[in-house]
Amino acid sequence: MERRASKLDGDGALEKKEAMFGVNGEEGTNEHRLHLEGIPARDQTHRRLKNRHIQLIGIGGTVGTALFVQIGSSLTKGGPGKCIQPLYAFRPPGEVNVNLRWSPGYRYLHHLYVPDTSTCASEDLKQIAQVRFADRFVDPALGFAAGYNFFVLQASLVPFEVTAFNLVLQFWTDKIPLIAVIFFVLVLYAALNLFAVKWYGESEFWLALGKVALAVGMMAFTFVTMVGGNPLHDKYGFRNWNPARVPGAPFAEYIETGSLGKFLGFLACLIQASFTIAGPDYVAMTAGEAEFPRRNMPVAFTSVFYRLTTFFVLGALCLGIVVPYSDPDLLSALSNARPGAASSPYVIAMQHLHISVLPHIVNALILTAVFSAAFLQVSNNASVVLQWFVNLVTASQLINYAIVSFTYIRFHKALKAQGISRDDLPHKTAWQPFCGYYGLIGTLTMAIVGGYTVFLPGNWDVPTFLFSYAMVGIVPVLFVFWKILHKTQWRRSKTITFFEKERHLVDEYETTHTNS
Repeated sequence: MERRASKLDGDGALEKKEAMFGVNGEEGTNEHRLHLEGIPARDQTHRRLKNRHIQLIGIGGTVGTALFVQIGSSLTKGGPGKCIQPLYAFRPPGEVNVNLRWSPGYRYLHHLYVPDTSTCASEDLKQIAQVRFADRFVDPALGFAAGYNFFVLQASLVPFEVTAFNLVLQFWTDKIPLIAVIFFVLVLYAALNLFAVKWYGESEFWLALGKVALAVGMMAFTFVTMVGGNPLHDKYGFRNWNPARVPGAPFAEYIETGSLGKFLGFLACLIQASFTIAGPDYVAMTAGEAEFPRRNMPVAFTSVFYRLTTFFVLGALCLGIVVPYSDPDLLSALSNARPGAASSPYVIAMQHLHISVLPHIVNALILTAVFSAAFLQVSNNASVVLQWFVNLVTASQLINYAIVSFTYIRFHKALKAQGISRDDLPHKTAWQPFCGYYGLIGTLTMAIVGGYTVFLPGNWDVPTFLFSYAMVGIVPVLFVFWKILHKTQWRRSKTITFFEKERHLVDEYETTHTNS
């Protein structure tokens, strides 16, 4: 297998490649060692993740309790119409969007060239793809700040999911000690992460299938019941969207009245959406352990994008169909922090329709969705703690996407400055660099306004403020600190390099396995 040399490889790249593999790649067939410019190296990744693993990891990392339970809060604030609008607001024109495709697509393009060659997961934060790219294409200080922001993002998800897991269990019983729940979840997380790549992929695949089954099942439940397939034979259709039947629908007012209230309702839904639809970037992180990444990753990103769009848009639509946004039982469930699926609009709809078995099935599937802050829960309302971590995770991941967006802008500028066509990349998306600027402005704006309600009269709360804005303040401080301490230099577009050595590792892998 002989690949066309591009300007990304520099002069003489094809000759170096032929010397490395032999003209037909014979040496690579039996050897996994690679010599680059006389320096021995070894790719430490284990490429065992298949296309089906990658797609379900992307779906599983995104679809969770937010789609089935927490989105009910957005419904009460914005109404059924505004639950759907933010999901489109996060999609810029063309193929690429900020949270579902563009950002991870960017990382995928480069992770294909930069396999994770670390021998230990904790060796260096710089082994994370987007951190390395921020370091290489912008400034090492940005890479430093991006690394610790990403660490906070991932670390926060653990207590968030432990808290959510405990809440779901309480749907059935509150007799299980909190410490036992914490220990159980952490042990299972550790076990999954100690598995070989193949078994990790399989476990994620089957756990994510439960989420898919739940999402599809809720859509089917909505359609069947709305046309009269329920114990009451009530053909309710789009009744809950009708302002004559439900005052204020489909666009509800929030905090204020009139146009301002409707805008604030939309903003509340948009803030929730910025948490809900993040996660497909996990697909990008699988590139270093994916089989034939240049072939499988474009397919995975495209299919994951359309499937998640279907799940979220149809899911939000169904949500507003099955229960009115002003339903007293829904408002009571949210204000009283009812555990597990008891706060889900779907479960409340089932109770209204006198369906008794499905709520337990839904809660069981939500439990698997959670598993794919309990430490603070001892002295605080669980729903409050959960919201704190939602705020922290949302802010960190928005900053993460903003850094990704800006890094891509710099990468795009470097390609242009060096006369390199994007046609030389294994995959490219449309509307660039417009989408980069769209992503940068959009994510920074949402990070700033995400906790705005804390500044309204009578709403000041120190924990809410800190969880919403801590990383917004800390990340710039980390950047300035590292830049001053190490006197780092802003990367110049004309001298930026594109990971030539690391890309040859992928070349060797694909050549070796294609010819074997």
